[in-house]
Amino acid sequence: MTDLTKNWPSLGAAIKQRTPGIPVTKCLIAANLLVFVLMLFNGAGFWHSPNNVQLAWGANFGPATQDGEWWRLFTALFLHFGAVHLTLNMIAFWDGGQLVERMYGHWRYLTIYLVSGLLGNLVSLVWQGNQAVSGGASGAIFGIYGALIVFLWQERAVLDRHEFRWLFGGACVFAIATIALGFMIPSIDNAAHIGGFVAGLLSGLMLMRGLQVHALIPRLPRLVAGAVLAAAVGLMLIKLPEPKYNWGEELLLQKQINAFIQEDQAINRSWLNIMHESKQGNVTYFELGEQIENDITDRYQERYEALSQLPYDPRLPSAAQLESILQYTKQKRDASRAIAEELKQGKQPNLPAKPLP
Repeated sequence: MTDLTKNWPSLGAAIKQRTPGIPVTKCLIAANLLVFVLMLFNGAGFWHSPNNVQLAWGANFGPATQDGEWWRLFTALFLHFGAVHLTLNMIAFWDGGQLVERMYGHWRYLTIYLVSGLLGNLVSLVWQGNQAVSGGASGAIFGIYGALIVFLWQERAVLDRHEFRWLFGGACVFAIATIALGFMIPSIDNAAHIGGFVAGLLSGLMLMRGLQVHALIPRLPRLVAGAVLAAAVGLMLIKLPEPKYNWGEELLLQKQINAFIQEDQAINRSWLNIMHESKQGNVTYFELGEQIENDITDRYQERYEALSQLPYDPRLPSAAQLESILQYTKQKRDASRAIAEELKQGKQPNLPAKPLP
């Protein structure tokens, strides 16, 4: 824990006696690091993590989150798109988080962190829900700095003037500069930053406790902050854009396409076995035709019918791949059927040794 007494004497003296408990900041940092390491062993890159991996681990994305997977607003808080993203967030979190944790107490602090992160991700959905896959702890971290600013302003009369200026000014500069930078770099989820920061200001005011043991915090500002926070959540839910496509349908398409790829590989192996058997001269043309019909044509027909019944929406990311597979399946079915008919009629077709084109 930062030596508050040494760095900020008046502030450190005021809060150093507060009851120690579970180090929430350290636990949250450990959780972020653990998730990052686990993702590295499951397809994520060290410097950059692909969107499909992020989605599989619970990233925030409009079509997925709004299709009943609202838990993504929470899980996205622990996902990072690479080592640089993770490192920058954890550095900003380390000192600021531990300081605010001692100011508010462990459970108030954890509440501020979660409220800020969740509202930040909700604002991100409104801002860019259909356009980007988002994740990271930055919205919650901005909320922590928002709560820090509120606390310092509330207790400015108690603090040493020099300490107040440095801490308050530093927190404001960090928030303003980082949000300004977010407008310049398109890949930064500035919506989550702004939403988390505002949520931190409001929840920090709601959960304020003074440096002095018996300090009275006005009740009206707490009630107003709570009402504004609730209204903001309601407004964000109303303003959520319509999902670009149905996430459940997209998952179904992906599952069936993967199943077809495996089935196609099995059918190709069957074709190679049939070609090998035909060279042995142990079967008649008719028997060979029936075998092709049963093991090749009928199986492609079954897959074609199954794929044709899947929900089709041109907006689905896998729609174009599904269309291509349907054409491919039809071509394979018709080619194998023509060969089977010729064989059953006693004709000798030119059988390709490789799988059907």
